[in-house]
Amino acid sequence: MTDRIVAIGLLTQHDLDLLGSGFDRAFALEEDDAFADLVARLDQIPAVHVPDDKHEHA
Repeated sequence: MTDRIVAIGLLTQHDLDLLGSGFDRAFALEEDDAFADLVARLDQIPAVHVPDDKHEHA
């Protein structure tokens, strides 16, 4: 049985480094402008603060 895809992400090398060796299914893309419009639109979305449950309480 094949695993179902549950997420697709655009990650930097730094992101992959933080995820560590347990994250082993990354596919590099050639550097071009194929996603330039998408990335520009995503960059316009305001950041969302996610509280750290260990240090912040609602």
